[in-house]
Amino acid sequence: MNDNKVYIFDTTMRDGEQTPRVNLNMKDKIEIAKQLEKLNVDVIEAGFPIASQGDFEAVRAVAKAVKKPAIVALSRAVKKDIDRAWEAVKYAEKPRIHTFIATSDVHMKYKLKMTPDQVFKQAVDMVKYAKSICPSVEFSPEDASRTDPQFLYKVLEGAIDAGADIVNIPDTVGYDIPEEYGKFIKGIKDNVPNIDKAIISVHCHDDLGMAVANSIAAVKNGARQIECAVNGIGERAGNAALEEIVMAIKTREDYIGCKTDIVTTELVKTSKLVSHATGMDIPNNKSIVGANAFAHEAGIHQHGMLACSSTYEIMTPESVGFKKSTLVIGKHSGRHGFAQHLKELGYDNLSEDKINEAFKKFKDLTGKKKIVSDEDIETIMNHEIFQVPEAYDLKYFQFSSGNTTVSTSTVEIEYKGKTIREASCGDGPVDAAFKAIEKVSDMDLKLKDYLIKSIGSGKDAIGEVTVKVENNGRIFTAKGMSTDVVEASARAFINAINRIDYEINNVSDKIQPERV
Repeated sequence: MNDNKVYIFDTTMRDGEQTPRVNLNMKDKIEIAKQLEKLNVDVIEAGFPIASQGDFEAVRAVAKAVKKPAIVALSRAVKKDIDRAWEAVKYAEKPRIHTFIATSDVHMKYKLKMTPDQVFKQAVDMVKYAKSICPSVEFSPEDASRTDPQFLYKVLEGAIDAGADIVNIPDTVGYDIPEEYGKFIKGIKDNVPNIDKAIISVHCHDDLGMAVANSIAAVKNGARQIECAVNGIGERAGNAALEEIVMAIKTREDYIGCKTDIVTTELVKTSKLVSHATGMDIPNNKSIVGANAFAHEAGIHQHGMLACSSTYEIMTPESVGFKKSTLVIGKHSGRHGFAQHLKELGYDNLSEDKINEAFKKFKDLTGKKKIVSDEDIETIMNHEIFQVPEAYDLKYFQFSSGNTTVSTSTVEIEYKGKTIREASCGDGPVDAAFKAIEKVSDMDLKLKDYLIKSIGSGKDAIGEVTVKVENNGRIFTAKGMSTDVVEASARAFINAINRIDYEINNVSDKIQPERV
């Protein structure tokens, strides 16, 4: 055995499937098993064959489908369970039977209704029987972390003498604290005389949120196999998360002093596959594989990332299977991150004034909607930043409308330092707003076309309005946008008027009709 290697035992398809409302069929299990083989896990616990005919057939199918990892079938320390486990797993290149019996006082008294001596004898006898038919046997004293240490040492010694190659020390109910659990593993290593003949494994549950930390503490104290599940799924609060275990060992090898053989670039793909098969979404803030694991929104963080990624990332997104880090453009973004994002969208060589103007409009938009998409930013750039000067500036608007009332609109517009207010009625709030704006402009205008569409998705998506306005026989096209469609319409109409005003007052060929 390589003393520096930690063996990764995946129990996604056994303990993971015990997650409430999760049910994996045979096709799911084979697909997951093949991906786990690509991930290069050392062991796959494929199921509990005695539990059902379906589970038996799934374990057998997995045993035939993959070759590289050891394939494990779980069984109670009961002869019929062990026979059923062997029938399912015997087709594997590396078969293993994992047999268990509870050893804590509370389990022996209330669940098993057996004495410690009876439990000891059954554990030893069943390990010996499993070893007689299967080349590799793993033994687990269930609820080990709440078992009397002296009794546990005795049971483990007997199981190893009976042929157990691996002894697993479960924190079945997620009760232990990392320092405590680490000392517990060290106690086993120091007090079980034949412990050098077996690998110490650990199986930690996450009831107190410490499954990963407990597993790492165990490795620091001599454990060399960790039982875990993809995305941390499993009974109650789940198991130690495989991806967190693996990346903790890889990232902190300086402290932990061990390695795994996991192909870490397959972690994200494996996580997504398990999420799809189980119907359990990956939380955005899930470490390693969550959507936000390598996403940065805060301005200070984005500035640091642009200077040097190691300022805020202790591993690379590529190392776990993501394509790259993401600078999320949102409410907390800073100017540096926004400017970088503009470059990624193709807006190069912008003046500082243009960047500042765009950033201000972007910040205004983040106050109106939760998620600002690239389409939103492009709309700002194309239809607000690269525009003619705003001679007419919409400062205020109000409208009233209903199926039994006449639609009215009031607008307040600033023109060359002068504030002008007008009100008008119309066939709907948009028409009323247009008529009020037309009064302010004192221009002869005809609306030739009006189009509205959604930019982005969701109930807070931006409405983009395009208008074509005729003045003196020429057509001017302009756009406006807002989460409020009446405001978007008013701004589009104002933008058209500004184009007309600019052409009237500036004899230039820079602004052409029909060009947005």
